[in-house]
Amino acid sequence: MHTYDEPVYLISIVSKILDIHPQTLRQYERENLITPSRSDGRIRLYSQRDIDRIKLILRLTREMGVNLAGVDVALRLKEQIDTMEQEIAELRHQLARARQSTSVPPEKALVTKKSIYEMIIFEEK
Repeated sequence: MHTYDEPVYLISIVSKILDIHPQTLRQYERENLITPSRSDGRIRLYSQRDIDRIKLILRLTREMGVNLAGVDVALRLKEQIDTMEQEIAELRHQLARARQSTSVPPEKALVTKKSIYEMIIFEEK
């Protein structure tokens, strides 16, 4: 079995799987929406990740009526969101570890020095 990112599918196979013309795949590549790998003989090879990305492009264009410029914007935003979600997950993991430990190094502390807050309540007259 091949890994998700392993480029193994030829353009003819991908076009049959997705029921699209090979020229459509070439157009997506020219528009920098996809970047298939190349063999030593310069043959395009697609991974399962590439195929899933093409499926998303087709869904955006066919079902939602988004043009290729809009698809480019949507894909870039999706990549940014995915990156931010990974960062948030890592920060949550670090926070959970810090909460579990009995001492937190000063450079990792959320509050670096103690302070006293006073509350003054004013009454309306």
